[in-house]
Amino acid sequence: MIIFNYDADFQLVNEDRYANWISKIISSESFSEGEINYIFCDDAYLHKINVEYLDHDTLTDIISFDYTEDKVISGDIFVSVERVRENAGDFNVSFDEELLRVMAHGVLHYCGYKDKTQEDEILMRSKEEEKIAMFHVEQ
Repeated sequence: MIIFNYDADFQLVNEDRYANWISKIISSESFSEGEINYIFCDDAYLHKINVEYLDHDTLTDIISFDYTEDKVISGDIFVSVERVRENAGDFNVSFDEELLRVMAHGVLHYCGYKDKTQEDEILMRSKEEEKIAMFHVEQ
């Protein structure tokens, strides 16, 4: 089950489309869907989590807490809408495209993809592009 929560002045249009897309990402990686909570928030909210739980005093666009067991994907994915908007401008892409990238990124971490090394980051970016393309296919 994909659940969307909002702690910012933001709301997805057509939540079902996003939930179906996330479900397809999970199945395309040969995992099963557990419970995934997306929490859309602002920079201050996510910064507090970053400091409190990860001991990082920086802004970030996404923090994910992975509760996956075996092949059942579950977790909490916190997304700073402010950071996504700013990053979209920095990367010269639309807000919607950057939001898809971040949403896919969290789930891909749960599927075992990393981004700490250059090699891992290249694979992660490739997977993000592949999954974003899936969103744009008629459902």
